[in-house]
Amino acid sequence: MSPIKITRPKHAELLMPAGSLSHMKTAILYGADAIYCGTPDLSLRTKSAFSLDDLREGIGLCHQHAVRVYLTLNLFTHNKDIEKLPKFIDTIREVKPDGVIIADPAVFQFVKDHAPELELHISTQANICSYLSVDYWHNQGASLAVMAREVSFNELSEIRKRCPEIKLEAFVQGAMCMTYSGRCLLSNFMSERGANQGNCAHSCRWKYKLHIKLRDGKTEELLITEENQDLFEFLLEEEMRPGELMPIEEDLRASYILNSKDLCLMPKLDDYLRIGIDSLKVEGRHKNPYYVAVVARAYRAAIDDYYKDPENWDHKNYSRELESIRNRGFTLAFHEGRLSNLAHDYDTSASMGDWSYGGFIRDWQVDELGQEELVFEIRNTISSGDVIEFLPPKSHAAYELEVIRIRLYEFTIFKNRDTVMKVNPGQAQAICIPASAFDREALQSLKNRLPIGTVARVETMHNVIASSPRTQLRNKAFKVEDGSLSDAAYERFKDKLGDTALPELGVKQKPKTKEEACCGRGCNGCLIFWNDPMYEKARDLLNKKQKTHAHTRLDQKAIPQQLR
Repeated sequence: MSPIKITRPKHAELLMPAGSLSHMKTAILYGADAIYCGTPDLSLRTKSAFSLDDLREGIGLCHQHAVRVYLTLNLFTHNKDIEKLPKFIDTIREVKPDGVIIADPAVFQFVKDHAPELELHISTQANICSYLSVDYWHNQGASLAVMAREVSFNELSEIRKRCPEIKLEAFVQGAMCMTYSGRCLLSNFMSERGANQGNCAHSCRWKYKLHIKLRDGKTEELLITEENQDLFEFLLEEEMRPGELMPIEEDLRASYILNSKDLCLMPKLDDYLRIGIDSLKVEGRHKNPYYVAVVARAYRAAIDDYYKDPENWDHKNYSRELESIRNRGFTLAFHEGRLSNLAHDYDTSASMGDWSYGGFIRDWQVDELGQEELVFEIRNTISSGDVIEFLPPKSHAAYELEVIRIRLYEFTIFKNRDTVMKVNPGQAQAICIPASAFDREALQSLKNRLPIGTVARVETMHNVIASSPRTQLRNKAFKVEDGSLSDAAYERFKDKLGDTALPELGVKQKPKTKEEACCGRGCNGCLIFWNDPMYEKARDLLNKKQKTHAHTRLDQKAIPQQLR
């Protein structure tokens, strides 16, 4: 079979995630070239908030702004899924996406046979790690191959040279799984939750305690040294399962398991652009619009600035901007070929940052006195004296990662015009901010730079006090990975902090398991393991939930539109 002829783009595209229609609009506003999304039934994201009507609207909106849309169809089919495929393919053909992301070879062939006009992309779930695999999928008719996260930069460079005609996509930002491109059974083992179906319990990030079992059966806490380590058997205890001891083994290469930091390849982005990677992918369909805005804004600026002046490109400003999003610490992951000890955080799985998602501009309006004001919908508590930092989307002028700051000491509630000193989120709570409060900004310029949908963040002393030591330590570790800080300097900084960065943050809650964790949608991921009698109660609950959902939909239809 001859490979299909593929037109590769002149410049790399920025591919952003969208877990809902509102996320998609934010990604468009902040400069995405392409967006990937999917419905919960046949993609690998069972928590997706997209309905088919949302997809129709979203794809139409994207195409109006010259933004491409790729739909995820990357499930691994079970018999129960096959009957859904014909209707799903008909719907895909109707909404006309720019590509369909597929992992299962059988699904690939099905779509190829029944919708030959659709562009087919091979998902990261296919675990493509070599030029041989890329060439195989190219010959089958794929136009793009998403590379597995485990591919090193040197391997990627060779793949690009050997496979010049197919488009290549690589992850540059987002969460890392402690297994091989998401093929994890730990969540299923610990919580009976579909690990690779968007319903992962993140068991790898739970807090575990190491126990040592003596050969005579006694279990004690003992100091392990090189001299005595061969005397013991090692067992793990998860904090919510006291007394349940699980054996753990470690070979000479060490056991790189549990809590990975988040991927961030911004310091090496110029390398990926230089060798001609076609699509730069950001993970995060469950993240909030603040994450989407900040990451898209930073990578949009970085990509554009590289193409303007590749010789003088520097990542520092863009990397600094990414530090403002909540994260588990950043790592270059497999960029150099293997994980280092800095790629994991062995102290905490907390996602931290000194900034929080403040909210977004819902509207611009004129008040009762005829003055312009913006309506700002709250997403986190804002108190008197807090700084609200607006993040202007890309403008037609020279692009900078500018911010527009304002400090307010009282707030006017949108609904009733009451004046308060503190605003809490919930029920679309919003405040009105007069344009005159931005005393250094001309009105028309302000409205152009802060359109509807603009995202803002807030920094509070609580955030700074709670997270800074640990955040600083994580940032320093990342600088060691990207080569801008020496190991010795990092160790000195760590010694200086002492124990101030080590206490565990937040209140732990026992994760939901078995039937209590079921969303009631009949997800293809969870049901894989439901052929056992032990899941009978969960199946009964699922049936009840499905009936309840059906009644709810019928009841909604009975309510007059104006009263909903």
